[in-house]
Amino acid sequence: MRLLPAICGVLSVPCMFLTLRAAGCRTLTAALGAALIVFENGLVTQSRLILLDSPLVIFTAMTALSWTCFTNQHELGPKYAFKPSWWFWLAFTGLCLGATVSVKWVGLFTIAWVGSLTALQLWVLLGDTTNVTPRVWFKHLFARIFCLIVIPVAFYMAMFAIHFVCLVNPGDGDGFMSSEFQSTLNNKGMADVPADVAFGSRVSLRHHNTQGGYLHSHMHMYPTGSKQQQVTLYPHKDENNVFVVENQTQPINWAVDPSGNTSVPGPLAWDTMDPPALLEDGSIIRLYHVTTDRRIHSHDHRPPVSEADWQNEVTAYGYEGFEGDANDVFRVEIVKHLSDGAEAKSRVRTIESKFKLVHLMTGCTLFSHKVKLPDWGFDQQEVTCAKGGTLPNSIWYVEGNSHPNLKEDAEKVNYRNPGFLGKFWELQRVMWTTNAGLVESHAWDSRPSSWPILRRGINFWGQNHKQIYLIGNPLIWWSSTLAVVIYVGFKALAVLRWQRSCGDYARSETFRRFDYEIGTSVLGWAFHYFPFYLMQRQLFLHHYFPALYFAIITFSQIFDFFTARISIGTFTLKNRPTIGRIAAIVFLGASIVVFGLYAPLAYGNMWTKSECNTVKLFPTWDWDCNTFFDNYAEYSLYAASAGAGPAPTSQAAHGPAPPVADDPKDNVVVTPGGPAQPQIVPDSGVTEEKVEFRDENGNLLDDAQVRELEGRVSFSTRYETRTRLVDQLGNEVHN
Repeated sequence: MRLLPAICGVLSVPCMFLTLRAAGCRTLTAALGAALIVFENGLVTQSRLILLDSPLVIFTAMTALSWTCFTNQHELGPKYAFKPSWWFWLAFTGLCLGATVSVKWVGLFTIAWVGSLTALQLWVLLGDTTNVTPRVWFKHLFARIFCLIVIPVAFYMAMFAIHFVCLVNPGDGDGFMSSEFQSTLNNKGMADVPADVAFGSRVSLRHHNTQGGYLHSHMHMYPTGSKQQQVTLYPHKDENNVFVVENQTQPINWAVDPSGNTSVPGPLAWDTMDPPALLEDGSIIRLYHVTTDRRIHSHDHRPPVSEADWQNEVTAYGYEGFEGDANDVFRVEIVKHLSDGAEAKSRVRTIESKFKLVHLMTGCTLFSHKVKLPDWGFDQQEVTCAKGGTLPNSIWYVEGNSHPNLKEDAEKVNYRNPGFLGKFWELQRVMWTTNAGLVESHAWDSRPSSWPILRRGINFWGQNHKQIYLIGNPLIWWSSTLAVVIYVGFKALAVLRWQRSCGDYARSETFRRFDYEIGTSVLGWAFHYFPFYLMQRQLFLHHYFPALYFAIITFSQIFDFFTARISIGTFTLKNRPTIGRIAAIVFLGASIVVFGLYAPLAYGNMWTKSECNTVKLFPTWDWDCNTFFDNYAEYSLYAASAGAGPAPTSQAAHGPAPPVADDPKDNVVVTPGGPAQPQIVPDSGVTEEKVEFRDENGNLLDDAQVRELEGRVSFSTRYETRTRLVDQLGNEVHN
């Protein structure tokens, strides 16, 4: 798995070289741009780990290369259009766009970049009435529609078709998908079940919204409120999901008691009814939990997590032989516009009928939402009884259904196969919802405004007094940002001079090429950077990598123009290539030196505290220098005491996956061994690692700041909470 991102990282180097050459840059400039990719610490780090960013960057790079080559074909003139090479680069651009968006939806920004440049090309062609007839213009339009829309969409959908063919077994992510989707997976299909639901049926109820968990109860009590038995939403099939549907009153067996004076006791009384009475719209019912002999119950107590006044607690209440009370009674209200078929709108049918369960005593509706219970609730989803809750979160349906008195030939139903398009659209919705839901702050997240200036990075791994921390090469990073700023300043000045009819564009071909070529790259940077300001979800430094790639292109192009193409009056470097070579060598050499200074964070190599503190230029660069030993000799002693271990780079490679935004359930920050100021545990010979305190932005707080904040703010544990004891060599001591 690590080979793929490594190969992608390697391929981005020749892609940069070829792109700059296609953009008209000299070989020296193209080699410089490619070398900057080689020695960019952030790109190196993400290429060494199993992450999506390396494939995203390479396909973005391939798109930039193919589009630049197509632009060269386009600029040859209308008479060269529709030649084989013209078609090849246009179609290859579409293929690369499809690959980019298939890796991450950030590829949509790449599509927007190509789309805007395509619109500009078509606009220019529309004005060329001499060489481009309306028929030819529409031919250009439809060629671009096919290559830049149809091909990417087809490629994107083909990737999901392959995905559905290969991934046919259930997994941890099943709970995000609908029951129809899950039924297409191996061992997740369901046998046909009776269509009609009757009193006495053993049913399992699924929530219509929030990925369709099952109504569930188990032999554990709420720690607060009524302290009665928990009722939750559980994503998997389980015997604790089974309930008996009871009428509000016990039935009468007329065959045994013709007078009708004696009702049949017990929750299984309806098993004696033949034929069983069907459950209809408006029926008054109780739900008896089979495994714990309790009934679903609600009352005027606040739920343990959602303590709003409009929400009541839902519990399982009673005991074996208990006849129940008035707070166990609910009314079935079928939601007709969501139910499938005329019969499903009048009586409850398995899968087809969608309904609400309204509590008679309080008027609230059985409700669930995306709120998880704490550890005492096993992280299962909260179920409440809501007054005025949203309709989608208040809707339920029957999935499992059995009754001893239903005939063998009774009508049966099952989930309909959604087909490829149904599964495809559902997966897109789930991906969108899941990504949009990643709004909780993270210890290592950052906002877009901090990315161009490299304000902070991401802690990926820390162990054995080494650390992997994602941080870019500051020299390359800041130089590329400066290049973008230079172009923005140039463009502002050019617009002002154009408004004053200075004629720069008409007089100078170099001026026009500088504006268009570098403007194309800066536009790519802008499309891959500014949309992140609109996102409220978790964001990290690695989201800037596609924009960084375009910024490096911009820097290289500006370098090429200034050293080989621009003349300012009589001053020019075009005839002095030695100066350009020296400048390239000096800048590349400085970049290599800076790369070496921060390389231990990229590779997880040995480092010392003094070396770490020397290159830690800002407090927001929050890797922990106390992780490292004071000198390299201590690493030898540590290795000798720990026994033969893997090489440092292997340790980094096989460390835990980093806590990135695209994997929220694994967002655990592992505190590196040996934080600042370890406390000595008396008479033990070991040290106790202190808890790290961080603010809402993930910045590390020192002891003085913590003491100042005590009593004024509340501290909550969000990540690693385990106390570790370590000896003087950093080895963990187990009690």
